[in-house]
Amino acid sequence: MKTLAHFTLLLPGLLALSNTARADDTALILDPSVVTGSRSASPTFDLPYSVDSISREQISDGQLGINASEALSRVPGLVVQNRQNYAQDLQISSRGFGARSAFGVRGIKLIADGIPASTPDGQGQAATFNLDTAERIEVLRGPAATLYGSNAGGVIQMFSRDGEGPPRIGAETLVGSDGMSKNHLTAEGAANGTGFVLDASRMDTDGYRDHSSARRDQTFAKLNFQPDEDSKLALIYSSLEQNGTQDPLGQTWSAYKADPRSVSSSALTYNTRKSIDHQQLGTNYERYFGDATLQVNAYTGRRSVIQYLSIPDKFPSGVTNPANARGGVVAFDRKFYGGSVHWLQPISSAPGDLTLIAGLDYDRSEDDRQGYSNTVNGVHGVKGALGRDEIDTATSLDPFLQANWLLGDWTLQAGLRHSTMKMDVDDHFITNVDGDDSGSKTYQKNTPSVSVMYAFTPDLHGYVSAGKGFETPTQAESAYSSTSNGFNFALKPSVSTQYEVGLKARVGQDTRINAAVFQITTEDELVVSQSNGGRTTYQNAGRTLRRGFELGIESQLSEQWSTNLAYTRLQATYDSDFTNSGKAIEKGNYLPGVPQTTLFAELNWKPRDWVSTAIEGMYRSKVYVEDTNSERAAPAYSVFNWRARFEQKVEHWTFHQTLRLDNLLDRQYVGSVIVGDSNFRYYEAAPGRSWYAGAGAEYQF
Repeated sequence: MKTLAHFTLLLPGLLALSNTARADDTALILDPSVVTGSRSASPTFDLPYSVDSISREQISDGQLGINASEALSRVPGLVVQNRQNYAQDLQISSRGFGARSAFGVRGIKLIADGIPASTPDGQGQAATFNLDTAERIEVLRGPAATLYGSNAGGVIQMFSRDGEGPPRIGAETLVGSDGMSKNHLTAEGAANGTGFVLDASRMDTDGYRDHSSARRDQTFAKLNFQPDEDSKLALIYSSLEQNGTQDPLGQTWSAYKADPRSVSSSALTYNTRKSIDHQQLGTNYERYFGDATLQVNAYTGRRSVIQYLSIPDKFPSGVTNPANARGGVVAFDRKFYGGSVHWLQPISSAPGDLTLIAGLDYDRSEDDRQGYSNTVNGVHGVKGALGRDEIDTATSLDPFLQANWLLGDWTLQAGLRHSTMKMDVDDHFITNVDGDDSGSKTYQKNTPSVSVMYAFTPDLHGYVSAGKGFETPTQAESAYSSTSNGFNFALKPSVSTQYEVGLKARVGQDTRINAAVFQITTEDELVVSQSNGGRTTYQNAGRTLRRGFELGIESQLSEQWSTNLAYTRLQATYDSDFTNSGKAIEKGNYLPGVPQTTLFAELNWKPRDWVSTAIEGMYRSKVYVEDTNSERAAPAYSVFNWRARFEQKVEHWTFHQTLRLDNLLDRQYVGSVIVGDSNFRYYEAAPGRSWYAGAGAEYQF
């Protein structure tokens, strides 16, 4: 650590001595093209809504390539919190959507190479993103996201790179604090007209907190080629395996303050842990018919999970806890598949540049789900008697129409999607005590969106966007009813009305500014009703109101210096009184899990083409942890990170080295919160000062 600290202080001086050489010609890309929203490649500056693209360099330069939070923190409107818990995945919210998620990502549509990383009911897993193969990540916020169907409070799409250029192979190793190591092998390029990308990695960590070790194995394979001059095809396979990932659970405030690395005794007593085996295969086909384009996507996969929870087998009174038998251990085998067909048709007879898009998206997931007790003869943390056995199916079938029209200085994008999500439960565990809990529920709604932009000048665009969206309960949120053991089919979807007004400006050739104000009103917001003995139930609250401001600035200050800033101010409150578990929640209370202020800034220095270094800073205001706002809020914090990457080329070889220091000032802070935890274990501590160092080599044939 002392050596790394000394190196950090000496590096700017050493680089200044060699600053006579010309800097790399690669400048910050201020106007990237995206397909999210318009469904065809368009510069972000010309699109009438909030959408950002994160480049391959931003994803990989000085980063670890482990968690999407490394890249997504630079996007306004997003709050991405690393739980330091690989059993529960990242916590991601977009303008407040998804903040209440106790595990994984919900309320935001996750897509990788056209394959949904979210189930039709809205539960997603960002861990399936393979950052080592990413070409770019696109992030869409606001009303235009509703054109992606239910549970699309925002859209995050990752696109892997195509195999191009001469074939090459590479290897990389990375080590760091808390026993972290990552080993990575790759091969990519093109041969005989076929591009290929092959990638495999293993990440191990002891975890910052006690009882939080994890091993993650990821593999990826992609073939891309052109069957003929008018078409292109890609075949994509990926897998994720995590065996015995430990779950440290949340912490009470007193436990966190006493020892931020501590865990609840329940985590140790029940040996809370989770294993995941995820595999998926997909294909993307695109064909041109004159000016028209046909896009076809199909995918299939499987996911097996077994999770050991801390649901107690008995209440403190000694009475048996029925929730333990139904879900002390959760296991399921999921089959998922689906596809989409999109037709993009330019209308040459119309004035200006008009393209009509018609599409149909189909997605289905089927879980063969069991629940077991986690106690056998007084021994905890083992699979006990079966108490739940069912087939849970979620299906969505969504047709949509969309128009993209450029007419002089005006740009219009409008669309309508008919979203349908059907949830089916086929109960196989029927006893005299536990009756048949089978049933089904269908949620459907038309979600329109319209966005209009006007070009005041070639470098100043203003836009207005409006839309309606809706968010269905997930199967996990519907799994328990407060009045019975069966599913809570009484839950209604929450319905939102969204407005956005924005400006996009280019200042000279080197600076890009995006600013937006937005308002979101929601009816029947889904909130935690009660969480007792490990069983969590949900209810519909009244109205919520979210008003906010986002600002993004990217600037190439000089040939060697560039900067990036992302600022969000969000006021997310309940807009009506309601009662939750006998507690009065007043109008004006803040939504838990949503910071009011988020700021990310970085300063990059690239004095020569073989080295780059940057300082990152992040601020988040305090976060409330439950609806009454009476429990201790997670305090505001500021952290600073430093990173550097070096590269050398020797004939066919390319070598690179990475150094990174996170939390330079060694601040103790709460990195994420568990909303509404009944045991008051709301808080998840973030690591103190952490170091990482890596090196890799690539050989080009």
